[in-house]
Amino acid sequence: MKLGEWTLDWLHDTAFGLDGGAMFGVVPRMVWQRKYPVDRDHFIPLALRPLLIRGHGRTLLVDSGYGSKLDARQQGQFRLIRPCDPVRTLAAAGLAPDAITDVIVTHMHPDHAGGLVTRTEDGTLVPTFPRARIHLQAREIEALHTPHPRTRHAYPDENWRPLEEAGLLEAADGHKVLAPGLELHHTGGHSLGHQALTLSGGGQTVLHLGDLMATHAHLNPLWVMAFDDFPMDTILAKQDWVAKAREGEWWIAFYHDMFHLAGRLGTDGQWAEFLRAERTEDVDQALAKVAMDLPAGLDW
Repeated sequence: MKLGEWTLDWLHDTAFGLDGGAMFGVVPRMVWQRKYPVDRDHFIPLALRPLLIRGHGRTLLVDSGYGSKLDARQQGQFRLIRPCDPVRTLAAAGLAPDAITDVIVTHMHPDHAGGLVTRTEDGTLVPTFPRARIHLQAREIEALHTPHPRTRHAYPDENWRPLEEAGLLEAADGHKVLAPGLELHHTGGHSLGHQALTLSGGGQTVLHLGDLMATHAHLNPLWVMAFDDFPMDTILAKQDWVAKAREGEWWIAFYHDMFHLAGRLGTDGQWAEFLRAERTEDVDQALAKVAMDLPAGLDW
């Protein structure tokens, strides 16, 4: 997508699966499965789609996937169709890791931040993007250093300490302008320091809400993940940002949606238009595990 001097691309790391009940929280399965498919084990097919943003002399990545450090047990736990590899994902776009000038991290959960650090053959942990500044909210850094018993597992040291030791972490305190038309916004909700971003240019705006809008099926503000640490904050933040997107006719980008890259809302507040994802081999493998017919409008 072209937005003035900016170019936005959706990269594709891999398809994977998570428990549908956890992804939709207290919403009954008989309700959410009308909008998103589920397999016999109650897992839903998802994607890892980092955003690649280029313009104004910068090459930025938004989130990085699980990364290549997962062992076989973890790969099976998350039902990865193929091992994650941010270097491979970038290579598909014709880029090497040292081409990245900045990484925006919506939050530091492993499926978004695990790819920031790579384990070398001798076991050393090194930053995957050695020239990049890593932008996250100051409150997310606070959460890394003072984990709650509920969140401790979500912030493994191996995903962030090498970045801190290398001096690559760049803290934002709420709202921050990174470049003309590119802004970070603290939302909280999913995690203490969860952030969204807006990218504007050429009369268009893309809003990326991270895990506040993991898929198109999470449009209803009350459809909140069980993974959210502060669900009441998620509801309020999602209400606010969805209203802005509707009024401004913005695109809302998705990181985890298997079927859509982004959507735009109509005046009734419902999805009016989508940018469809390409159907890749690993997506076909993920969909082959789905035991029910796809809800209306989700087939390619």
